[in-house]
Amino acid sequence: MRDAVIVEAVRTPVGKGKPGGAYAEVHPVELHAHAIRSAVERVPGLRPGEVDDVIGGVVGQVGEQSGNTTRFAALAAGLPESVPATTVDRQCGSSQQALSFAAQGVIAGVYDVVVASGVESMSHVPIGSSANVDGVRADVHGPSIARIYPGGLIPQGVSAELIARKWGLSRTQLDEFALTSHQCAAAAWDQGFFASQVAPLKVTHADGSVTQLERDETVRPGTTLEALAGLRPAFADPRWTDRFGDLDWKVTAGNSSPINDGAAALVVTTSEIAAQRGWRPRARIHTTTVTGDDPVFMLTGIIPATRKVLARAGLTIEDIDAFEVNEAFSSVVLAWLAETGADPARVNVDGGAVAIGHPLGASGARLATTLLGVLERTGGRYGLQTMCEAGGTANATIIERL
Repeated sequence: MRDAVIVEAVRTPVGKGKPGGAYAEVHPVELHAHAIRSAVERVPGLRPGEVDDVIGGVVGQVGEQSGNTTRFAALAAGLPESVPATTVDRQCGSSQQALSFAAQGVIAGVYDVVVASGVESMSHVPIGSSANVDGVRADVHGPSIARIYPGGLIPQGVSAELIARKWGLSRTQLDEFALTSHQCAAAAWDQGFFASQVAPLKVTHADGSVTQLERDETVRPGTTLEALAGLRPAFADPRWTDRFGDLDWKVTAGNSSPINDGAAALVVTTSEIAAQRGWRPRARIHTTTVTGDDPVFMLTGIIPATRKVLARAGLTIEDIDAFEVNEAFSSVVLAWLAETGADPARVNVDGGAVAIGHPLGASGARLATTLLGVLERTGGRYGLQTMCEAGGTANATIIERL
């Protein structure tokens, strides 16, 4: 039976998704293309025309990220016109889903070599842009959803508040978790852990000057618990108090993921093809799954997704040597820890999205790249990554270091 192995994984440094951020002048196709090109070039002897497909994850598929944007990124990366590409939307899990689809295609024999990738330029395509039509927010749910959920679905930040209340998480716990994320990410950069995973992109500005982002732009090594505690709640609104009662409003910009730009890509093939070509298979994609959960709590799907992927893999939580759990909000990961019993010392050891950033469509591929690096550095065998997603779905993936 065929398997699916990762032979290369690379990402850009993650930029601030605001005016003045490192990639504010970079078209998302160019950002995406850089990750794809870098991944393909790092596989010795791989000719671009040998790639059977490029599967890219993008959340905001509107404006500059519309029209099957992955196809244009593949062409911009130098892949020949004969190489197809497609763009998937599993919300924040889009590029993790792209990796799952790549593995499934390779195992099924549809592909021999495939690139799984993702991008998000939140500078160019702000979150929620695809629901705005002529400046008016569209009803993306429809009347049946309104009947099923009569109170209506809610913003993710309010879901994060509901999670904090349900699991009894204090503001201090959320801020302490955020502080640790920044400290771990800063330490990982200082110790060179990210150096081999990252392909910096040179940016030529309108005035002709050239800059290059060398590190993730939203990691704040100097932040303190006192500074985090001074931030105001980001989602406090009387209408949610009227509906849900007192939420104590603990979720802030400091204990949430920031707004970011970035891209990542992985090259997937079979272990047999890798051996024939002299490529080092770095990890086997062991088990993948996706599940649904309550779309009001929305971000808790990572809990059943983790249980499901472990059951499918025939593994226990204790068998996993490293975890990457996307830090959309501190409360999400803390609730996951409480429910799964995972060892916190094995979770997001090089920092997470609160610090590194969360360029939506790229984050699944970024997590996979980071997880692979942690396993190779520590000698661990199994790694598990999971991603909460808008609408109450979640992906979970187990990789096995080879």
